[in-house]
Amino acid sequence: MSNLVDEDMRITPLLHMMVKQSASDIYLTTGAHASIKVRGQLQRISKEPMKPGNIRQLAEEVLSPSEIESFFENRELNKGLALKGIGRFRMNLYFQRGEVSMVIRHIRSNIAGPGDLNLPDVLTKMVMGHNGLILFVGSTGSGKSTSMASLIQYRNERHCGHILTIEDPIEYTFSHGQSIVGQREVGFDTLSYANAMREAMREAPDMIMVGEARDSETMEAVLGFADTGHLVISTLHAINVIQALERILYLFPGESKTRVLMDLSLNLRGVVAQRLIPSEDGEGLHLAAEMLVNTPYAAELIRKGQFNELAEVIEKGSSDGMVSFDQSLLALYKAGKISKHSALEYATSRNNLEWQINFGKGTGFSGDPYKEIEGQTVYEKVIESTTTERKSEVKELTAPLPEMA
Repeated sequence: MSNLVDEDMRITPLLHMMVKQSASDIYLTTGAHASIKVRGQLQRISKEPMKPGNIRQLAEEVLSPSEIESFFENRELNKGLALKGIGRFRMNLYFQRGEVSMVIRHIRSNIAGPGDLNLPDVLTKMVMGHNGLILFVGSTGSGKSTSMASLIQYRNERHCGHILTIEDPIEYTFSHGQSIVGQREVGFDTLSYANAMREAMREAPDMIMVGEARDSETMEAVLGFADTGHLVISTLHAINVIQALERILYLFPGESKTRVLMDLSLNLRGVVAQRLIPSEDGEGLHLAAEMLVNTPYAAELIRKGQFNELAEVIEKGSSDGMVSFDQSLLALYKAGKISKHSALEYATSRNNLEWQINFGKGTGFSGDPYKEIEGQTVYEKVIESTTTERKSEVKELTAPLPEMA
Protein backbone atom coordinates (compact mmCIF):
# COMPACT_ATOMS: atom_id res chain seq x y z
CA MET A 1 0.00 0.00 0.00
CA SER A 2 1.39 3.42 -0.92
CA ASN A 3 2.66 5.78 1.75
CA LEU A 4 -0.10 8.27 2.49
CA VAL A 5 1.88 10.49 4.82
CA ASP A 6 4.71 11.79 2.65
CA GLU A 7 5.32 15.50 2.30
CA ASP A 8 2.83 15.87 -0.56
CA MET A 9 -0.06 14.21 1.29
CA ARG A 10 -3.25 16.29 1.38
CA ILE A 11 -6.36 15.71 3.39
CA THR A 12 -8.76 15.59 0.42
CA PRO A 13 -7.18 12.45 -1.15
CA LEU A 14 -7.13 10.90 2.31
CA LEU A 15 -10.88 11.40 2.68
CA HIS A 16 -11.47 10.14 -0.88
CA MET A 17 -9.64 6.95 0.06
CA MET A 18 -11.65 6.66 3.27
CA VAL A 19 -14.95 6.77 1.38
CA LYS A 20 -13.72 4.38 -1.32
CA GLN A 21 -12.66 1.82 1.30
CA SER A 22 -16.00 2.17 3.16
CA ALA A 23 -14.09 3.12 6.31
CA SER A 24 -15.93 4.53 9.29
CA ASP A 25 -12.91 6.26 10.87
CA ILE A 26 -9.34 7.42 10.21
CA TYR A 27 -6.81 7.51 13.05
CA LEU A 28 -3.76 9.77 12.72
CA THR A 29 -1.30 9.78 15.63
CA THR A 30 2.35 10.83 15.63
CA GLY A 31 4.61 7.80 15.94
CA ALA A 32 1.91 5.36 14.76
CA HIS A 33 0.87 4.21 11.30
CA ALA A 34 -2.08 6.02 9.77
CA SER A 35 -5.01 3.60 10.05
CA ILE A 36 -8.62 3.26 9.01
CA LYS A 37 -11.42 1.29 10.62
CA VAL A 38 -13.37 -0.92 8.21
CA ARG A 39 -16.23 -3.04 9.58
CA GLY A 40 -14.87 -2.66 13.07
CA GLN A 41 -11.29 -3.69 12.22
CA LEU A 42 -8.22 -1.41 12.03
CA GLN A 43 -6.14 -1.47 8.83
CA ARG A 44 -2.86 0.36 8.27
CA ILE A 45 -2.78 2.72 5.32
CA SER A 46 0.81 3.95 5.57
CA LYS A 47 4.17 2.24 5.23
CA GLU A 48 5.80 4.49 7.81
CA PRO A 49 4.60 5.94 11.13
CA MET A 50 3.36 9.52 11.17
CA LYS A 51 6.16 12.04 11.74
CA PRO A 52 6.05 15.11 14.00
CA GLY A 53 4.29 17.96 12.20
CA ASN A 54 2.48 15.72 9.64
CA ILE A 55 -0.90 15.86 11.34
CA ARG A 56 -0.75 19.55 12.16
CA GLN A 57 -0.08 20.23 8.47
CA LEU A 58 -3.13 18.19 7.47
CA ALA A 59 -5.32 19.92 10.05
CA GLU A 60 -4.33 23.39 8.92
CA GLU A 61 -5.68 22.62 5.43
CA VAL A 62 -9.25 22.65 6.75
CA LEU A 63 -9.12 24.90 9.84
CA SER A 64 -9.75 28.63 9.75
CA PRO A 65 -7.31 30.95 11.57
CA SER A 66 -9.80 31.35 14.43
CA GLU A 67 -10.22 27.57 14.70
CA ILE A 68 -6.45 27.08 14.80
CA GLU A 69 -6.22 29.67 17.56
CA SER A 70 -9.05 27.98 19.49
CA PHE A 71 -7.42 24.56 19.10
CA PHE A 72 -4.07 25.67 20.46
CA GLU A 73 -5.76 27.53 23.30
CA ASN A 74 -8.13 24.72 24.35
CA ARG A 75 -5.91 21.80 23.25
CA GLU A 76 -8.84 20.06 21.55
CA LEU A 77 -11.36 20.79 18.82
CA ASN A 78 -14.38 19.18 17.16
CA LYS A 79 -15.24 20.23 13.62
CA GLY A 80 -17.69 19.13 10.97
CA LEU A 81 -16.43 18.93 7.39
CA ALA A 82 -18.56 18.97 4.24
CA LEU A 83 -16.53 18.39 1.07
CA LYS A 84 -18.36 18.60 -2.24
CA GLY A 85 -18.30 15.34 -4.14
CA ILE A 86 -16.85 13.43 -1.19
CA GLY A 87 -19.15 13.65 1.80
CA ARG A 88 -19.53 14.82 5.37
CA PHE A 89 -17.06 14.11 8.14
CA ARG A 90 -16.59 14.76 11.84
CA MET A 91 -13.04 15.66 12.83
CA ASN A 92 -11.70 15.54 16.38
CA LEU A 93 -8.31 17.12 17.06
CA TYR A 94 -6.40 16.75 20.31
CA PHE A 95 -2.88 16.78 21.70
CA GLN A 96 -1.05 13.72 22.98
CA ARG A 97 2.55 13.80 24.15
CA GLY A 98 2.87 17.30 22.78
CA GLU A 99 1.86 16.41 19.22
CA VAL A 100 -1.38 16.88 17.29
CA SER A 101 -3.56 13.80 16.79
CA MET A 102 -6.67 13.48 14.68
CA VAL A 103 -9.65 11.15 14.34
CA ILE A 104 -12.00 11.64 11.38
CA ARG A 105 -15.37 9.89 11.14
CA HIS A 106 -17.27 9.54 7.87
CA ILE A 107 -20.87 10.66 8.28
CA ARG A 108 -22.92 8.93 5.63
CA SER A 109 -25.53 11.09 3.94
CA ASN A 110 -28.23 8.46 3.73
CA ILE A 111 -30.19 8.11 6.96
CA ALA A 112 -31.34 4.55 7.58
CA GLY A 113 -34.81 3.83 8.90
CA PRO A 114 -35.37 2.50 12.43
CA GLY A 115 -36.22 -0.94 11.06
CA ASP A 116 -33.04 -1.07 8.98
CA LEU A 117 -31.01 -0.36 12.12
CA ASN A 118 -32.83 -3.01 14.16
CA LEU A 119 -34.00 -0.41 16.68
CA PRO A 120 -36.68 -1.55 19.15
CA ASP A 121 -40.12 -1.04 17.59
CA VAL A 122 -41.43 0.96 20.54
CA LEU A 123 -39.08 3.84 19.68
CA THR A 124 -41.10 4.84 16.61
CA LYS A 125 -44.10 5.39 18.90
CA MET A 126 -42.04 7.30 21.44
CA VAL A 127 -40.54 9.67 18.89
CA MET A 128 -44.00 10.67 17.71
CA GLY A 129 -44.94 11.72 21.25
CA HIS A 130 -45.51 15.25 22.48
CA ASN A 131 -43.10 15.38 25.41
CA GLY A 132 -40.61 13.48 27.52
CA LEU A 133 -37.00 12.35 27.28
CA ILE A 134 -35.51 9.56 25.17
CA LEU A 135 -31.89 8.72 25.97
CA PHE A 136 -29.41 6.75 23.88
CA VAL A 137 -26.42 5.39 25.75
CA GLY A 138 -23.37 3.38 24.79
CA SER A 139 -19.66 3.67 24.22
CA THR A 140 -18.08 5.85 21.54
CA GLY A 141 -18.78 4.31 18.13
CA SER A 142 -21.83 2.34 19.24
CA GLY A 143 -24.13 4.08 16.76
CA LYS A 144 -25.95 6.48 19.08
CA SER A 145 -25.83 9.41 16.63
CA THR A 146 -27.02 7.19 13.78
CA SER A 147 -29.96 5.95 15.84
CA MET A 148 -30.96 9.48 16.86
CA ALA A 149 -30.76 10.66 13.25
CA SER A 150 -32.99 7.77 12.19
CA LEU A 151 -35.68 8.74 14.70
CA ILE A 152 -35.44 12.44 13.87
CA GLN A 153 -35.93 11.65 10.19
CA TYR A 154 -38.84 9.32 11.04
CA ARG A 155 -40.61 12.17 12.84
CA ASN A 156 -39.60 14.70 10.19
CA GLU A 157 -41.37 12.65 7.54
CA ARG A 158 -44.59 12.25 9.54
CA HIS A 159 -45.15 15.19 11.89
CA CYS A 160 -45.70 18.89 11.24
CA GLY A 161 -43.65 20.91 13.68
CA HIS A 162 -40.26 22.39 14.46
CA ILE A 163 -37.30 20.11 15.23
CA LEU A 164 -34.24 21.80 16.72
CA THR A 165 -30.86 20.07 17.03
CA ILE A 166 -27.92 21.32 19.11
CA GLU A 167 -24.74 19.46 18.16
CA ASP A 168 -20.97 19.57 18.51
CA PRO A 169 -20.45 19.14 15.60
CA ILE A 170 -23.41 18.51 13.26
CA GLU A 171 -23.17 14.89 12.12
CA TYR A 172 -26.19 14.34 9.87
CA THR A 173 -27.95 16.97 7.82
CA PHE A 174 -31.73 16.90 7.41
CA SER A 175 -33.88 18.26 4.63
CA HIS A 176 -37.11 19.90 5.72
CA GLY A 177 -39.93 17.38 5.47
CA GLN A 178 -43.28 17.62 7.23
CA SER A 179 -41.30 19.45 9.91
CA ILE A 180 -38.91 22.39 9.75
CA VAL A 181 -35.52 21.17 10.98
CA GLY A 182 -33.14 23.74 12.48
CA GLN A 183 -29.59 22.57 13.19
CA ARG A 184 -27.20 24.56 15.40
CA GLU A 185 -23.53 23.68 15.66
CA VAL A 186 -21.67 24.63 18.83
CA GLY A 187 -18.75 26.90 17.98
CA PHE A 188 -20.25 27.93 14.65
CA ASP A 189 -23.94 28.76 15.10
CA THR A 190 -23.75 29.24 18.85
CA LEU A 191 -20.95 29.80 21.36
CA SER A 192 -21.80 26.88 23.65
CA TYR A 193 -24.35 24.22 24.55
CA ALA A 194 -25.42 26.43 27.45
CA ASN A 195 -26.11 29.42 25.18
CA ALA A 196 -27.98 27.32 22.63
CA MET A 197 -30.18 25.74 25.26
CA ARG A 198 -30.99 29.07 26.89
CA GLU A 199 -32.19 30.35 23.53
CA ALA A 200 -33.98 27.14 22.53
CA MET A 201 -37.20 28.00 24.34
CA ARG A 202 -37.48 31.23 22.31
CA GLU A 203 -37.17 29.25 19.07
CA ALA A 204 -40.45 27.40 19.73
CA PRO A 205 -39.40 23.82 18.95
CA ASP A 206 -41.65 20.88 19.73
CA MET A 207 -38.73 18.44 19.53
CA ILE A 208 -35.15 19.13 20.65
CA MET A 209 -32.10 16.97 20.06
CA VAL A 210 -29.10 17.66 22.32
CA GLY A 211 -26.00 15.91 21.00
CA GLU A 212 -24.68 14.89 24.41
CA ALA A 213 -25.80 15.52 27.98
CA ARG A 214 -22.26 15.69 29.26
CA ASP A 215 -22.61 17.72 32.48
CA SER A 216 -25.11 18.77 35.13
CA GLU A 217 -25.96 22.05 33.39
CA THR A 218 -26.84 20.29 30.14
CA MET A 219 -28.78 17.52 31.88
CA GLU A 220 -30.68 20.10 33.94
CA ALA A 221 -31.72 21.84 30.72
CA VAL A 222 -32.65 18.53 29.06
CA LEU A 223 -34.90 17.57 31.98
CA GLY A 224 -36.35 21.08 32.00
CA PHE A 225 -37.27 20.89 28.31
CA ALA A 226 -38.97 17.53 28.85
CA ASP A 227 -40.84 18.89 31.86
CA THR A 228 -42.20 21.88 29.92
CA GLY A 229 -43.89 19.89 27.18
CA HIS A 230 -41.09 19.23 24.69
CA LEU A 231 -39.91 15.92 23.29
CA VAL A 232 -36.16 15.68 23.93
CA ILE A 233 -33.67 13.17 22.59
CA SER A 234 -30.05 13.01 23.73
CA THR A 235 -27.07 10.74 24.41
CA LEU A 236 -24.96 9.77 27.37
CA HIS A 237 -21.83 7.65 27.74
CA ALA A 238 -22.75 4.52 29.72
CA ILE A 239 -22.56 0.78 29.08
CA ASN A 240 -26.15 -0.07 30.01
CA VAL A 241 -29.46 1.38 31.17
CA ILE A 242 -28.76 1.10 34.89
CA GLN A 243 -25.35 2.71 34.63
CA ALA A 244 -26.88 5.55 32.59
CA LEU A 245 -29.35 6.35 35.36
CA GLU A 246 -26.57 6.16 37.96
CA ARG A 247 -24.45 8.56 35.90
CA ILE A 248 -27.30 11.06 35.66
CA LEU A 249 -27.75 10.98 39.42
CA TYR A 250 -24.01 11.43 40.05
CA LEU A 251 -24.04 14.62 37.99
CA PHE A 252 -25.99 16.37 40.74
CA PRO A 253 -25.15 17.26 44.36
CA GLY A 254 -26.80 15.40 47.22
CA GLU A 255 -29.51 17.97 47.93
CA SER A 256 -30.71 17.81 44.29
CA LYS A 257 -30.86 14.03 43.88
CA THR A 258 -34.43 13.58 45.17
CA ARG A 259 -35.71 16.20 42.74
CA VAL A 260 -33.76 14.67 39.84
CA LEU A 261 -35.20 11.22 40.60
CA MET A 262 -38.69 12.70 40.58
CA ASP A 263 -38.04 14.51 37.28
CA LEU A 264 -36.73 11.31 35.69
CA SER A 265 -39.67 9.24 36.94
CA LEU A 266 -42.15 11.74 35.47
CA ASN A 267 -40.46 12.70 32.20
CA LEU A 268 -38.29 9.81 31.05
CA ARG A 269 -39.90 7.91 28.19
CA GLY A 270 -37.19 5.37 27.48
CA VAL A 271 -33.50 4.54 27.60
CA VAL A 272 -31.74 2.61 24.83
CA ALA A 273 -28.30 1.13 25.45
CA GLN A 274 -26.46 0.10 22.28
CA ARG A 275 -23.65 -2.25 21.29
CA LEU A 276 -22.48 -3.05 17.77
CA ILE A 277 -21.74 -6.75 17.26
CA PRO A 278 -19.58 -8.13 14.40
CA SER A 279 -21.62 -10.04 11.85
CA GLU A 280 -21.28 -13.77 11.28
CA ASP A 281 -19.53 -13.21 7.93
CA GLY A 282 -17.28 -10.44 9.25
CA GLU A 283 -18.66 -8.01 6.67
CA GLY A 284 -20.56 -5.67 8.94
CA LEU A 285 -21.97 -4.86 12.37
CA HIS A 286 -25.37 -5.49 13.93
CA LEU A 287 -27.09 -3.53 16.66
CA ALA A 288 -27.84 -5.23 19.97
CA ALA A 289 -29.99 -3.02 22.17
CA GLU A 290 -31.18 -2.95 25.75
CA MET A 291 -34.46 -1.04 26.00
CA LEU A 292 -36.12 0.35 29.11
CA VAL A 293 -39.64 1.73 28.74
CA ASN A 294 -40.70 3.94 31.63
CA THR A 295 -43.85 2.10 32.64
CA PRO A 296 -45.62 3.11 35.87
CA TYR A 297 -43.77 0.38 37.79
CA ALA A 298 -40.40 1.38 36.29
CA ALA A 299 -41.16 5.02 37.12
CA GLU A 300 -41.81 4.11 40.75
CA LEU A 301 -38.47 2.28 40.98
CA ILE A 302 -36.70 5.26 39.42
CA ARG A 303 -38.38 7.69 41.83
CA LYS A 304 -37.10 5.58 44.74
CA GLY A 305 -33.64 5.27 43.20
CA GLN A 306 -33.97 1.47 43.07
CA PHE A 307 -32.16 1.16 39.75
CA ASN A 308 -30.93 -2.39 40.38
CA GLU A 309 -34.52 -3.64 40.26
CA LEU A 310 -34.86 -2.45 36.67
CA ALA A 311 -32.82 -5.37 35.27
CA GLU A 312 -35.68 -7.77 36.00
CA VAL A 313 -38.25 -5.25 34.78
CA ILE A 314 -36.46 -5.08 31.42
CA GLU A 315 -36.18 -8.87 31.09
CA LYS A 316 -39.88 -9.35 31.83
CA GLY A 317 -41.09 -6.30 29.90
CA SER A 318 -41.33 -7.58 26.33
CA SER A 319 -45.07 -6.83 26.20
CA ASP A 320 -44.24 -3.16 26.85
CA GLY A 321 -41.53 -3.08 24.18
CA MET A 322 -38.57 -3.72 26.47
CA VAL A 323 -35.67 -6.00 25.63
CA SER A 324 -32.50 -7.01 27.45
CA PHE A 325 -29.08 -7.23 25.84
CA ASP A 326 -29.12 -11.01 26.09
CA GLN A 327 -32.56 -11.25 24.48
CA SER A 328 -31.34 -8.99 21.67
CA LEU A 329 -28.18 -11.07 21.21
CA LEU A 330 -30.21 -14.27 21.13
CA ALA A 331 -32.49 -12.87 18.43
CA LEU A 332 -29.47 -11.86 16.32
CA TYR A 333 -27.90 -15.31 16.76
CA LYS A 334 -31.13 -17.13 15.86
CA ALA A 335 -31.46 -14.97 12.74
CA GLY A 336 -27.97 -16.06 11.66
CA LYS A 337 -26.61 -12.52 11.85
CA ILE A 338 -23.96 -13.08 14.54
CA SER A 339 -21.95 -16.09 15.67
CA LYS A 340 -22.42 -17.93 18.94
CA HIS A 341 -18.95 -16.78 19.95
CA SER A 342 -19.87 -13.11 19.45
CA ALA A 343 -23.20 -13.51 21.24
CA LEU A 344 -21.52 -15.00 24.30
CA GLU A 345 -18.65 -12.52 24.22
CA TYR A 346 -21.04 -9.56 24.52
CA ALA A 347 -23.57 -11.24 26.84
CA THR A 348 -24.55 -9.77 30.19
CA SER A 349 -24.92 -13.28 31.61
CA ARG A 350 -22.88 -15.73 29.55
CA ASN A 351 -24.31 -18.79 31.33
CA ASN A 352 -27.88 -17.61 30.89
CA LEU A 353 -27.46 -16.92 27.19
CA GLU A 354 -25.46 -20.09 26.53
CA TRP A 355 -28.19 -22.15 28.17
CA GLN A 356 -30.82 -20.53 25.98
CA ILE A 357 -28.74 -21.10 22.84
CA ASN A 358 -27.88 -24.72 23.65
CA PHE A 359 -31.09 -25.95 25.24
CA GLY A 360 -33.80 -23.59 24.08
CA LYS A 361 -34.59 -25.62 20.98
CA GLY A 362 -36.81 -28.59 21.51
CA THR A 363 -38.14 -27.32 24.85
CA GLY A 364 -40.77 -24.98 23.42
CA PHE A 365 -38.52 -21.95 23.92
CA SER A 366 -39.37 -19.25 21.39
CA GLY A 367 -37.15 -16.40 22.49
CA ASP A 368 -39.28 -15.48 25.52
CA PRO A 369 -37.48 -16.49 28.73
CA TYR A 370 -40.79 -16.20 30.61
CA LYS A 371 -42.68 -18.78 28.59
CA GLU A 372 -43.77 -21.55 30.94
CA ILE A 373 -42.39 -25.06 30.47
CA GLU A 374 -43.59 -27.77 32.85
CA GLY A 375 -44.90 -25.22 35.33
CA GLN A 376 -41.70 -23.21 35.40
CA THR A 377 -40.50 -20.39 33.16
CA VAL A 378 -37.36 -20.75 31.09
CA TYR A 379 -35.94 -17.84 33.04
CA GLU A 380 -36.61 -19.62 36.34
CA LYS A 381 -34.93 -22.76 35.03
CA VAL A 382 -31.87 -20.79 34.00
CA ILE A 383 -31.73 -18.90 37.27
CA GLU A 384 -32.11 -22.15 39.20
CA SER A 385 -28.97 -23.52 37.57
CA THR A 386 -26.91 -20.32 37.63
CA THR A 387 -28.16 -18.49 40.72
CA THR A 388 -24.83 -17.82 42.35
CA GLU A 389 -23.07 -16.59 39.20
CA ARG A 390 -26.07 -14.58 38.04
CA LYS A 391 -26.40 -12.74 41.35
CA SER A 392 -22.71 -12.01 41.32
CA GLU A 393 -22.86 -10.69 37.74
CA VAL A 394 -25.89 -8.49 38.41
CA LYS A 395 -24.31 -7.11 41.57
CA GLU A 396 -21.09 -6.27 39.72
CA LEU A 397 -22.92 -4.85 36.68
CA THR A 398 -25.16 -2.55 38.71
CA ALA A 399 -22.69 -1.40 41.34
CA PRO A 400 -22.73 2.42 41.70
CA LEU A 401 -19.93 4.27 40.01
CA PRO A 402 -17.53 6.26 42.17
CA GLU A 403 -18.24 9.97 42.26
CA MET A 404 -16.04 12.05 40.01
CA ALA A 405 -13.75 14.51 41.73
